Amino acid sequence: MTAHVISRDGTRIAFERSGSGPALILVDGALCSRAFGPSAKLVRELAAHFTVYRYDRRGRGESGDTPPYDASREVEDLGALIDAAGGSAILLGLSSGAVLELDAAAAGLSVDAVVAYEPPYVQEQDGGNGAAHEAFLRRLVASGDRGGAVTYFMKDMVGAPAFVPALLSCAAGAQGKALPGWGCRRRAGLPYASDRPGPLGQGGRTRLVGARARAL
Repeated sequence: MTAHVISRDGTRIAFERSGSGPALILVDGALCSRAFGPSAKLVRELAAHFTVYRYDRRGRGESGDTPPYDASREVEDLGALIDAAGGSAILLGLSSGAVLELDAAAAGLSVDAVVAYEPPYVQEQDGGNGAAHEAFLRRLVASGDRGGAVTYFMKDMVGAPAFVPALLSCAAGAQGKALPGWGCRRRAGLPYASDRPGPLGQGGRTRLVGARARAL
């Protein structure tokens, strides 16, 4: 059953709870929601051992979206979910969700442990071009071309073949009202400026040093 928490800026965040045991919050990647992505299968495996909280990141699924987007608001969303989970939780994040949960731990949220699966960090000094990707994504989003932002993310940043964005569009449309076709992908384009292969140079390392949670 879907429930809601209210984030600090008033945005409603939709979530559901399954299983029993220590609290664990699943943090999806950029293109996923409860209706689309791997989290449903993960819940089936984890619910025998944890109380699993699965939520729609802001701008996705049944959660609200209060502009302008700022990555720190997503950290606040996690804070509201942690409060709903009893005051502390394990975080399991996928792709950009792993970056988000690491930022949450570094920000001092009450995180018991972090499991970060494929956080999309790159080393700028080793030939990465995360800053250039970020700048181009920001231009696409600022111009209102959110569909273009999604396509650029998949083709130019992830490296997926050209047909993959079209397949995602069809798959999203098959989800019905909960994920209304490519329009939802375009809506999710707003947060893309942070859902990027971010540079892990000195600034990134300094930020993550603040994380006190166990990490895997």
